[in-house]
Amino acid sequence: MTAQTPPTPPFRDPDLPFAKRIDDLLSRLTLDEKIGFLHQFAPAVERLGVAAFRTGQEALHGVAWMGPATVFPQAVGLGATWNPELVRRVGEAVSREARAMRARDERVGLNVWSPTVNLLRHPLWGRNEEGYSEDPGLTSAIATAYTRGLRGDHPVYWRTAPVLKHWLAHNNETDRDTSSSSVRPRVLHEYDLRAFRDTVEAGATAGVMPAYNLVNGRPNHVSPHLREQLRTWTEQDLLVCSDAGAPSNLVDSEHYFATHEEATAAALRAGVDSFTDHGTDSSKIVARVRGAFEQGLLTEADIDTAVRRQLSVRFRLGEFDPGADPYAGERDFDTPEHRALAQEAAEQAVVLLKNDDLLPLAPGTRVAVVGLLADECKLDWYSGSLLHRSTPLEGLRERFGAERVEFAEGVDRVLLKTSAGTFLHVPPAPDTPGAARGTEGALDPALVAGRTDLPPLTAGAAGTELALADWGEGVLTLRAPDGRYLSVAEDGYVRASADQPGGWIVQETFRLEPHGDGHLLRHVGTGRHVQVAADGVKVAEGDPEVFELVVAERGEDAVTRAAGRADVVVVVAGNDPHINGRETEDRTTLRLPAQQELLLRAARAANPDTVLVLVSAYPYAVDPADLPAMLWTAHGGQATGTALARVLAGDVSPAGRLPQTWYADDADLPGLLDYDVIGGRQTYLYFEGTPLFPFGHGRSYASFSYGELTARVAGSAVRVAFTVTNTGAVTADEVPQLYARAVDPSVPRPRRELLAHRRVTLAPGESTGLSFELPLSAFAFWDVAAGRWRVEPGPYELLAGASSEDVRLRVTVTLDGEPTVPRPVLERGLAAVDFDEQSGTEIVDLTREAGDAVTAVAGKDGELLFRRCDFGGGVREVSVAVSGGGAVELSLDGGPAFALLSPREPTPGPYDYVTLTAPVTAAVAGVHDVRLRLRGPLRVARAGFSG
Repeated sequence: MTAQTPPTPPFRDPDLPFAKRIDDLLSRLTLDEKIGFLHQFAPAVERLGVAAFRTGQEALHGVAWMGPATVFPQAVGLGATWNPELVRRVGEAVSREARAMRARDERVGLNVWSPTVNLLRHPLWGRNEEGYSEDPGLTSAIATAYTRGLRGDHPVYWRTAPVLKHWLAHNNETDRDTSSSSVRPRVLHEYDLRAFRDTVEAGATAGVMPAYNLVNGRPNHVSPHLREQLRTWTEQDLLVCSDAGAPSNLVDSEHYFATHEEATAAALRAGVDSFTDHGTDSSKIVARVRGAFEQGLLTEADIDTAVRRQLSVRFRLGEFDPGADPYAGERDFDTPEHRALAQEAAEQAVVLLKNDDLLPLAPGTRVAVVGLLADECKLDWYSGSLLHRSTPLEGLRERFGAERVEFAEGVDRVLLKTSAGTFLHVPPAPDTPGAARGTEGALDPALVAGRTDLPPLTAGAAGTELALADWGEGVLTLRAPDGRYLSVAEDGYVRASADQPGGWIVQETFRLEPHGDGHLLRHVGTGRHVQVAADGVKVAEGDPEVFELVVAERGEDAVTRAAGRADVVVVVAGNDPHINGRETEDRTTLRLPAQQELLLRAARAANPDTVLVLVSAYPYAVDPADLPAMLWTAHGGQATGTALARVLAGDVSPAGRLPQTWYADDADLPGLLDYDVIGGRQTYLYFEGTPLFPFGHGRSYASFSYGELTARVAGSAVRVAFTVTNTGAVTADEVPQLYARAVDPSVPRPRRELLAHRRVTLAPGESTGLSFELPLSAFAFWDVAAGRWRVEPGPYELLAGASSEDVRLRVTVTLDGEPTVPRPVLERGLAAVDFDEQSGTEIVDLTREAGDAVTAVAGKDGELLFRRCDFGGGVREVSVAVSGGGAVELSLDGGPAFALLSPREPTPGPYDYVTLTAPVTAAVAGVHDVRLRLRGPLRVARAGFSG
């Protein structure tokens, strides 16, 4: 007999719809196999020929953590291009490299965890570099473009499957896994949700990743908004991947649930489909899911739902159709096109903040390039390894000639003298002969932190002169003359063994602490002091060494000499992305580090023709008054130096625009945990002060005129048109921006809000006409009284110009809409969270599963204001739903209280609500403003009124 070939199972049939194939595969999996799929590292199912799969591949601005890759500008730099089409091409290049790298290394994943669409609400956020903008519209435009590039353009199969980070209202690293963002409904809908919604609705997103923080007292990993908002925006299956370690945080740090089984079940039911926890060890998550199932906290249908969403992504990635996957043979990696695109993106990201005709630099100019970042090409936590690098010094020497470009780093050159009179000495590295900074390439790539095969530092009569760089807030690095940074390995010894500071815990940073007539040297990574022992220099508990700091040369002296010999000085300042402002660490100030301010002053004093170039992941507060020129760019990846040199030389006219407000002083900033952009008057939308540089700002080497602004209502849209003309002498890009504001709103609305923009290239004398069709929904706000979006009738001013403050043209249109009506409190009551204004309160969770309540900030009385409440012909009784202990006082129009309600004793727990009632002590009828005063630690869910 001839053996029969077994039939092809339906899940392998490419002619069937994905939904039917997923149904078939699900039906073949055992419960244990399905549970195994819920961990980030899903095992293979060999009996079905299903391969292992993992969620998660970082690809924020290039493929990260997997070795060499094309490195594009940081995300905030891509946001500064204001160019969605460019960003789409960057996303496409990144996804091509992910496919090419996966063909060589199966560890490279195709479910990419990017982009980050958290809004840059607060410039001190340590992860500012990861977001695109403070504006939800610009953020969603750039994020949508990037995801479209990552997804690819095939109608069925995806090149990679992007997951948006981090859901929701996440802008602080300080206590990030235990802090709660208090987000009122208007801010939630108009601001935080909007960037996610527009990007998801565009159709190129595979899912989201919840953030570590809590929102309104509830961890994001059990957010009801995953179900109530996210999954209503698209009919496509969306995969929700937890952030690393966050499932355990629900119990371990947040104490939100009593057991891990309860927490895991709640997260799965809320919508988390893949648990990123305990690294590659899936046993703990598997045991928790199994335990939750056995305790009746989960059903098999709950598990099936999560597995179905995972499988949907895997099918779209072509895993089960290798013969039909159009991307299976992708091999594009480090191509000339990708290198050119990295340079183009870096050039478009440069923002000219100020120029008093010093730039562009004339041919033959003698340039002094100085500063801690003058000869650096810095990477961040989400970068790949550099295949190519270009520092500002290298770029300018290439452009102007090495003989015309002088360099002074500006670090202090120091010797560390011990109490015994010896000096710290760096032994030579036997495997890196001749390695030096400022040469064509980087140091030997084998020089990475953590090496223990190099000799540790010693102490002797002949010391080694070290380059001391102070990065601010007392954090410094020390570098040997051959470029090696002092680092501490696991054995505790100090070695010159790192080519750059870096790592999750940076082992290359130290602090000098005054002690008697000298200093102690504390290692930041371990918190321990440096000791000198017979077997070498190390960090350890016990008696620390007291060092005398012997300064061989001050950095400002070297800068002064170089500046005095040059026609123009270019001071390159900014941050190291691994130090003082990064994931896990927020900044504390907008100011430049003191050493860099000192270098800037020295350069300016020696040469008035000084250009400040800020290369940074976030804004700084730098007084530009005595600077003739000032530029900013994010860390621009592999092409930073070439891009800056071409802009400084005038080969490219700068056209980057600020994606967030640059504030003039720390005093202008809200509290880091104040997420109420409306009440706190935050971002360009509401800020009423004078910024250092406004949102959308950026100058050019050309000049542009705007004219002929028209606007008319056409059905359900407003059609706007105007012209832009290059009135300058060079071809340049301009970024016309269109804003709107409600002229006479019934509630606080933005001072102006970006509705559209476009980046255009114009030759001298060339004009272009721009037109935009704006849906009427673009003018809507979230009406808390009605619980929905509403367009208010009345006049709206449209503003066209070169930034949010550089408005060139204005026109007013009158829109029809739904008129404002008083709140029908007799019918609907008042949900506490739907206040119009508040003071001294925060929003908390109504229950663990859903809803919001309001409580007074600890130690204060709180107040909620509800405007224009309609009591009809009158009310006789008021009720409030509360938990905890305290009192609620109600009054009208700022007058005396008409009701005071308080439980006889505190309720057993925060979710044990009771309804209190009281007669109204005075006639209450008609329309009034209602104030609820909250006294004590009680939670208020809602108030009701009856006639």
